[in-house]
Amino acid sequence: MSTPDFGATPPWPSPSEDASALARSERRLPPLLSVIAGMVDVIGYLSLGKLFTAHVTGNLVVIAALLVRGGPPNVAQILAVPVFIVAVAAVWLIAKAANRRGSALARPLLLVQWLLLTCVLIFSVIHDPAANPHGLMAGAAAIIAVSAMACQFALLRLAVPGAPSTAVMTGNVTNTVLALLDTWSRSQPLLEVSNERLKTTGTLVLAFFIGCVAGAAAVSVLGEWAWSLPVVLAGAAVAVR
Repeated sequence: MSTPDFGATPPWPSPSEDASALARSERRLPPLLSVIAGMVDVIGYLSLGKLFTAHVTGNLVVIAALLVRGGPPNVAQILAVPVFIVAVAAVWLIAKAANRRGSALARPLLLVQWLLLTCVLIFSVIHDPAANPHGLMAGAAAIIAVSAMACQFALLRLAVPGAPSTAVMTGNVTNTVLALLDTWSRSQPLLEVSNERLKTTGTLVLAFFIGCVAGAAAVSVLGEWAWSLPVVLAGAAVAVR
């Protein structure tokens, strides 16, 4: 019988290694994911019947307006909210099944997001949902895209809990303005680590906007192949992690 090697490296990271990995994830992942979110949101808006794939609040506003003022309903917009909820729950189940915590959970969830975005790309190339933005094919593509963004929201909360939002920019713009004012002020700042907050949130706002511009340009030039851009970047996010 072999003797246990007590000097061998354990198969799990030490607390210091995990903290270091989490810090790297907080620096590297959010800007890349913000670009992806901007791309996915604007491509979905332009090609899937003005659906917000990464911005649930926008869909709630549209649903409320339809309820009060009437008009032709977009089934995909109505389904986006419950689909987002179900997708977040599914990501939670995947995280529980993976039996990982912290930064070690990021890679499998990033892989799930990449697979979902790849499905959107394949589905769009085959069925061209943009030809009928309110049709069944567009609705199916929208459900997959919304699920991909729900995965992104959930993976940040589960794997990188200290990271700001990479898709909802209202809070990031607010933090950027407040941090900028604190930086310019000669008195005691109202926020802690204002310079760091300004750098982080400002970078995410810029990254999201770059993603939106790139996504809009891709729709104009590439058509249904525009989804290839977020697919490539999602694959890069897996590699960066």
